[in-house]
Amino acid sequence: MKNKVKKSATLLLSLLFVFVFNGCELFKKNNSTGQKIYKIGFAMATLKEERWRRDRDYISERMKELHAEVLIQNANNDHEQQMRQVEYLLSQKIDVLILVPHDLEAAAYAVQMAKRAGVKVISYDRLIRNANLDLYISFDNIKVGEYMTEYLVDRSPQGRYVIINGAPTDNNCYMFNQGYKNVLDNYILNRQIEIVFEGWAEDWRPEQAYQYIQTLLAQGKKFDAVIAANDALASAVIEALSEWRLAGTVLVAGHDADLSGCQRIVERTQLLTVYKPIRQLAYRAADLALTLAEGKEVKTNYEPIFNGKHFIPSEIINPIPIDKDNMDIIIKDQFHRMEDIYLNIPKDKWPKENGRNGDK
Repeated sequence: MKNKVKKSATLLLSLLFVFVFNGCELFKKNNSTGQKIYKIGFAMATLKEERWRRDRDYISERMKELHAEVLIQNANNDHEQQMRQVEYLLSQKIDVLILVPHDLEAAAYAVQMAKRAGVKVISYDRLIRNANLDLYISFDNIKVGEYMTEYLVDRSPQGRYVIINGAPTDNNCYMFNQGYKNVLDNYILNRQIEIVFEGWAEDWRPEQAYQYIQTLLAQGKKFDAVIAANDALASAVIEALSEWRLAGTVLVAGHDADLSGCQRIVERTQLLTVYKPIRQLAYRAADLALTLAEGKEVKTNYEPIFNGKHFIPSEIINPIPIDKDNMDIIIKDQFHRMEDIYLNIPKDKWPKENGRNGDK
């Protein structure tokens, strides 16, 4: 009889321990509102450019507001390192993987790993090819290319053009290029515009853009406009032009609305940049990641986009072309401060705000 009582007491204590332990684990998984704390992995290709540091910060900011945990990895433009980082994130039992692929094709393997682990995947900003993604979120990248080219053609409808594309491993570059060609094709067909050179910058390296321009100029090639796939490449182009005293005489377009790009626009050495509202992109990606984690239906604003194998639900945000006449959009959106953009411009030349020079 005593043994039966003893066994019953032991069993009761064991059950009590399991209940308390599970209760503690449940408490760990819940915040003060009683909701589960989801864990999101954000695997980034690079933090080299200014814009990617903003993506990181805005994703972190929004995840905190949503009471979610975010784990961030940066591959430094190294595909193999990115695969190792994805493996690490999956080992941390993440609920959703947000992936900025370094390589548009090879990143499909990362998606396969995530799927085997039961983790949903968002392709962020750059489309991953031939992968069964849960969501693609980006800007209208064809429109980015069209805006850049339209501004150039409006000012130089006849002439010789140079195109410097970004990384051949980045799907966005092909979309930008499609945008360029959408605008240029008729001008080329009618022999109004000639493409004297087109090249690619491996891993978005500005030094390649610089070398392209230096080589063309050393060969005596003349050109009227340069389409540079982002502001970092545009900066290298303008640096090379400056060494030949041509900065400001050759039209240059870039995109990303980097601070240095905005400064060059008001200084009249760069014609145009394209602003992509990164906060809007990052916040929306965070919101949709939580929707996926909760197992809810994701509603998107765009038709599914074919990635070579699958039609992917897509959320697309419109970019905004920026030149010297509408720089106020950047300032009002608090992307850059007026005093930073106009740093090298005499203050009496700053745009007026509320009837006064641009003091805040």
